[in-house]
Amino acid sequence: MNRRQGRGVKLLEGLGFPPGLTEIQKRNFINVQIDGIAVGLWGAAGPFLPVFLARLGASNFQVGLLTSMPALTGLFLALIVGRFIQTRKQAVPWYSTARLLVVSAYGLTGLVPFLVPRDFQVTAILLIWALVTLPQIIVNVTFSVVMNAVAGPQHRYELMSRRWSTLGLTTAITVAIVGQLLDRLGFPINYQVVFLGLSFGGLISYYYSSHIQLPDAEPPPRVAGQSLAQQFHGYVNLIRSEPAFGAFMLKRFVYISGTTLGTPLFPLYFVREVRASDAWIGVINMVQAGIVLVGYVFWTRQSKVRGSRFVLLWTTLGLALYPILTAITHDVAVIALYAGIAGIFQAGLDLVFFDELMKTFPAKYSATFVSLAQSLQHFSTVASPIIGTMLADQIGISGALIVSGTLRLTGFVMFAWGGRQTARQDQRSEIRDQ
Repeated sequence: MNRRQGRGVKLLEGLGFPPGLTEIQKRNFINVQIDGIAVGLWGAAGPFLPVFLARLGASNFQVGLLTSMPALTGLFLALIVGRFIQTRKQAVPWYSTARLLVVSAYGLTGLVPFLVPRDFQVTAILLIWALVTLPQIIVNVTFSVVMNAVAGPQHRYELMSRRWSTLGLTTAITVAIVGQLLDRLGFPINYQVVFLGLSFGGLISYYYSSHIQLPDAEPPPRVAGQSLAQQFHGYVNLIRSEPAFGAFMLKRFVYISGTTLGTPLFPLYFVREVRASDAWIGVINMVQAGIVLVGYVFWTRQSKVRGSRFVLLWTTLGLALYPILTAITHDVAVIALYAGIAGIFQAGLDLVFFDELMKTFPAKYSATFVSLAQSLQHFSTVASPIIGTMLADQIGISGALIVSGTLRLTGFVMFAWGGRQTARQDQRSEIRDQ
């Protein structure tokens, strides 16, 4: 362990480790946490990117493209990326390098007003984020593969709750500072300073994530001489052999469609309906990010006492109400309160969706199943934000937010209705993990 890693371990080891970890696993836990802190730094710029576009005069459709473009690329490439990663012995180098490339897009976004005439700035920013869609797909696939390998089935809740807690705290503090900074500097230099400054968090993320040590994976054996049709048939048979995966993904697809439909609507609602200042937008995002610290601790305990199904149902219901409640108020302080409550439920949803997904397939095929899960999510994300912004043009942003909440409620009902199947899935997973 080098000196810098040693300082990182001393900084975070006071939080304790789950019992039974080896020294390498402990260092991995620490690297994951510090990587999370770095992600929290540059991730604080994320909520302000669509706001920046809106203030530059981007249309509802263009703001929706910011969400849809990565999904469109992922729809076509996620399965290919998953197949490629499945044949690699190590996913860590691909994860850390791709993450660095994604973060660099924030720095490039900050340079746009210096280099591009005002009439073409929105197009230039959208082009930058179109170019990093492939690295983002690699991150999406390898993240779950790497985190699952670090934690294993016994420690998924502990690892991810700690990572997302430190990430949330960092994001909350940074977003609050960013909101104040944006209000005190002139436009657009305020956004440039934020995007350029926070992009340096990508270097920290790269360093610590690249030092995660995992044993080499054993790629599935290749069968020589198979045609593309035979390979596809084998792929389909593999997916069909895990029916719990298909059942979970259908419900998750409906719920995520409601979530992504509302993704571009919130910043538009804050800017155009509520007319919130950058400082208030910073407060809303700070509250939502900061409260997850409480949420991760709470839902981790609830999962141990009441089980994953309890967490799944309450979090999907709670978050379904958030866009509806937001849509019926213009009081920015009340919206901040709703955002804080939603942050608690979001923490539990992050944990339970990750854990439930990993229960539905064998660990050795993680890249294959995760890439399919990502592809289905991208399919939703391609259409839903565009539909959301089109609805906003027709029935108003508030009405579109209510549609987002209604679709989430439909997903909640599907999860509630499928309770018996979820219980059988948990029993199967317990047997598999023993």
